Amino acid sequence: MSSSSAAAGGAPSWLWSSVSSLSSWEKQRHHVQQRIIYLTTSPRFQLRCAVAQQPKKKKIWKQGEYPGDVSSSTFDSKRRTPIKNIKKKLDRKANLNPWVNTVTQALSQAIQTKHWLRALQIFKMLKEQPFYQPKEGSYMKLIVLVGRCGQPQHARNLFNSMIEEGLEPTAQTYTALLAAYCRSNLIDEAFKLLEEMKKLPLCQPDVYTFSILIKACVDASRFDLVESLYQQMAERCITPNTVTQNTVLAGYGKAGKFDLMEDVLLGMLDSTSSKPDVWTMNTILSLFGNMGQVETMERWYEKFRNFGIEPETRTFNILIGAYGKKKMYDKMSTVMEYMRKLSFPWTTSTYNNVIEAFSDVGDAKNMEYTFDQMRAEGMKADTKTFCCLIRGYANAGLFHKVISMVELAGKLEIPENTSFHNAVLYACAKADDLMEMERVYMRMKDKQCRADGTTYAIMIEAYKKEGMNDKVFDLEQEQEMMLRVT
Repeated sequence: MSSSSAAAGGAPSWLWSSVSSLSSWEKQRHHVQQRIIYLTTSPRFQLRCAVAQQPKKKKIWKQGEYPGDVSSSTFDSKRRTPIKNIKKKLDRKANLNPWVNTVTQALSQAIQTKHWLRALQIFKMLKEQPFYQPKEGSYMKLIVLVGRCGQPQHARNLFNSMIEEGLEPTAQTYTALLAAYCRSNLIDEAFKLLEEMKKLPLCQPDVYTFSILIKACVDASRFDLVESLYQQMAERCITPNTVTQNTVLAGYGKAGKFDLMEDVLLGMLDSTSSKPDVWTMNTILSLFGNMGQVETMERWYEKFRNFGIEPETRTFNILIGAYGKKKMYDKMSTVMEYMRKLSFPWTTSTYNNVIEAFSDVGDAKNMEYTFDQMRAEGMKADTKTFCCLIRGYANAGLFHKVISMVELAGKLEIPENTSFHNAVLYACAKADDLMEMERVYMRMKDKQCRADGTTYAIMIEAYKKEGMNDKVFDLEQEQEMMLRVT
């Protein structure tokens, strides 16, 4: 055990120790829930804090600005009357049309909750008002939002609209549009945009622009383009940062190019500008955890601790997720206990990983308990939470509860993205309810939610099972057409 590991409370000594296997999964899952109950109700973890009142800070005045003694000043004891300009500003704010405030707040909320279609509708309504003049920042937020929601065409329309209204694009808005293309795997369009940026003196690509493009190429296994982008960065004297290198590390790992992955990591250790950090650690652990290579993941954990890199909440969440997928419930609960011991908070991701572990095996009882505990602790459920719950109930054959979860997601205004629709399609296919599956798919199209490979795989498998070869053919043609467009 490394000295850095010992410094972190002795984690690795127990973390990787072999745990005596129990007789059945049911006993292990029961053990996990007992740990959760204990950790959340035990008096050991009822913390009492006393906060001493901090002394009042003295304002440091510049020489010649205020020659008096600050400690004896009457500025704090007597509130000055606002000056005339401030009064006018406050009056103007109070007299603003309440409709404007309400609608702009609705726009901000739609962006924050990732309801892109609603945000665009509100933005369009605001633009029709003579008093509303959208700024570059508003367009920027919307381009980022629709890009993250897989709507590159809407991102382009917003960008064009911004230019038509006389607003000058910046390197940041170009990068946001480029990111929208990359998220939808439109790599050729992204490269065209890069060339366009190079021609504009005030919109030159930076390390973030190149990092986004490199990630898209890595995800598409276009490693030849990655080398080309590295060369362009070198020509422009742009040094790859740790984020860039972490992206390439993950790409080499997913492609099984482990030798190249280690070469990049060794280069990072020798570098002064892209040293490995906790994100590097999380990238490698997540890679092997998702591949089910738990022992390799554990070895890399020890290596990074020896490099002096300390784990964070996300690191432990990755470990919990990996152990859950392999049904190693004892190790999963041990990591959760260790998080409590070191005062690392259980987050939404922590609970999602536990729910997912029970969801995969259709253990509705423990899945429900974990979800209830999550809500009792004030954790906000997200789209992944409901995807896991819907799939879990489908695996358990409790299809009436699938409907309840879909309704609850609607009440909580959970963003219904492609993953959410895929989970509902999966439940319909499990129930052999092909008519409902088709209705969900049509609703998905109506909401302009792009189908992905998982969408088509679920539906094609369901139709094949029923021998509906004409439907299979139509879907395969549709998928081919979609791939041609992208």
